Amino acid sequence: MHKLSVSEIISKIKVLETFEAVAADYSFTIKIEAYVPYACAAIHNGHQFRKELWDNCMHTEYERWYEEDPETKTMVQSHPIVIAGCDSRFEYDLNRAPEDAVFVTAWGKQLWHQPLSKAMKAKSLEKHANFYKVTHALIETLEQKFGFCTVYDMHSYNWKRWDREVPTWNLGTSNVDNKRFGNVIEEWRQDLSEIKFPYSIKSTSKINDTFQGNGYFLKYITKNFKNTLVLATEIAKVYCDEYEYVMFPEVIKTVEQELKLRIPKHALSVYNRFK
Repeated sequence: MHKLSVSEIISKIKVLETFEAVAADYSFTIKIEAYVPYACAAIHNGHQFRKELWDNCMHTEYERWYEEDPETKTMVQSHPIVIAGCDSRFEYDLNRAPEDAVFVTAWGKQLWHQPLSKAMKAKSLEKHANFYKVTHALIETLEQKFGFCTVYDMHSYNWKRWDREVPTWNLGTSNVDNKRFGNVIEEWRQDLSEIKFPYSIKSTSKINDTFQGNGYFLKYITKNFKNTLVLATEIAKVYCDEYEYVMFPEVIKTVEQELKLRIPKHALSVYNRFK
């Protein structure tokens, strides 16, 4: 993996070069092993938190981890195109518009002892902007090359905090064209429901049950690219104990292996329908 500037990354994408890189400021990673009509994203995978923000932050390291989407990059790492965030959403949230990306409060609790200075905010927002420059170049290139593209936008959520039964998988589709894409969305929901987990963990999948797909990443791509379908795919955190701060590597491996088979098959079916 090379450390590259945003302009170097974009230049490589534009000429269809394969590469694996981390952004020069270590804010995100991108891997392109082959140009295919689909990509995977794990924008909330990151846990890094700028050291100069530590003393000012009221949330503990565990509280930050609890609201992040750990291991979502691992779940899609075997695919040819993967873009993933390295920084915690507590520094800036890639799934929120720039004006809302730096939190003042987070999950009902004040985030900072002292309000962030303009300079501190600007540092974070520059990283947010750079990520979207690369995302834009990537999707633009895939659409130009293939005519259609699917993005699997991987997230996770804390299921134990709900006071009702919630699905293992949730697809958020309220901001995509359901008239056009309803059938392939339903196929993806069905695919996910067939995944078998260890330890008799239930596998259920629903559409817009816990989340509706209101994230900025999905909205940004959908607004700017007419022939790209973003599938906001949330897994309940059955792959860890969200209260004990313990990961279950064998469950994560199962998800990775299942998605390794299911994503390319689904992506090809979508591509053949819409190219």
